[in-house]
Amino acid sequence: MRNKVWVMGGVVCVAVLAFGWYRMSADTTHTKSQHGSASHQAIPVQVAMAKPGNLPIELDGLGTVTARKTITIVPRVDSLLQHVYFLEGQAVKANQVLEVLDPRPFQVVVDQWIGQLKHDQALLDDAQLDLTRYQGLLAKDSISSQQVDTQKALVHQDQGSVLADQAQVANARLQLSFCRITAPFTGRVGLRLVDAGNMVHAASTTGLVMLTQTQPIDVIFPVPEDSLDAVIKTFQRHGTVPVAVYDRANTVQLATGKLLAIDNLINVTTGTVNLKATFSNTDNHLFPNQFVNVRLQMPAQRHEVLVPAGALQTGPQGPFVFMVDKANTVHMRPVVEGTISGEMASVSQGLQAGEQVVTDGADRLREGSTVYINRKNGGVKALGNKPHQAPSAQMTGGT
Repeated sequence: MRNKVWVMGGVVCVAVLAFGWYRMSADTTHTKSQHGSASHQAIPVQVAMAKPGNLPIELDGLGTVTARKTITIVPRVDSLLQHVYFLEGQAVKANQVLEVLDPRPFQVVVDQWIGQLKHDQALLDDAQLDLTRYQGLLAKDSISSQQVDTQKALVHQDQGSVLADQAQVANARLQLSFCRITAPFTGRVGLRLVDAGNMVHAASTTGLVMLTQTQPIDVIFPVPEDSLDAVIKTFQRHGTVPVAVYDRANTVQLATGKLLAIDNLINVTTGTVNLKATFSNTDNHLFPNQFVNVRLQMPAQRHEVLVPAGALQTGPQGPFVFMVDKANTVHMRPVVEGTISGEMASVSQGLQAGEQVVTDGADRLREGSTVYINRKNGGVKALGNKPHQAPSAQMTGGT
């Protein structure tokens, strides 16, 4: 009886050990199966289809608003500042009277020289009458020719005195006219530098007030020397290039104008060249010495391949994209970048229209990776024209 108990106990132990070994083997097989499956799992990505299109070349830069003309109005004669006829910051027109100096000292000089002119004119008239009489007597052989010649010289002398007096009168009247200080061009005056009642001098360098021309107004901004050739060709071909300026935050467009001039030197320190654009500024949104963001827009390049800018990657060998074939396999495709404008970029070489490129999820990809398109977050993106917002364009690569 005791032997039967021992035999049955041994059978139970063997059965338990066999069951445990079977469970452990099954779990190990399941785990290996899971790992093997995970190692071949497809990576979720989002893709976009490359399409043909035209992307404009846009250059951004930080510019400075510059008044077309800026002058400091200074007195041209020494006198007392008698009247001020402008308000500080006022817009004035050309030839508008701004200030008046005391004219009385200059009027006295004018009257003095007018009197001297009349005196010398009377002497000239008398000398001419004597010359006429002497010439008549010489014809009758009543006087010598020397006396006639002397009278001719006296007439010429008096004529010179009259001409000198006329010049002095003109100069005195010119000095008198300097007492009326007028605006040489239409613009905006600044803050008054001298109050009425002060003595002003022509030798003063401070001046009376500053005047700036703000309509039209200019903006000077730099562009990289690599982009200069494209700008010059466009400027010569079309005669003008559209330019827009935005506020300091790069969100609000302040004005639109056109390219006016290209500087004749490249700054060797910065590798840039200055451009000047002009704006009508009829709404006075631009102010001299204001810092603005400038966007220079040139005609679009033809027959380009467009992709989202996020599809472009950079590696040791240069820019590339992850292209997805029909079998959902990823291939690293080297490309040559063209223009980047906002969210879009052009590719001049290395990609054909109709090919799919990865736009999201590229950080986990390698050559030959298997992917599936994440339909939940959009899947394949269509390339369309989005409304233009703040300027964020730049020129990269060749044009």
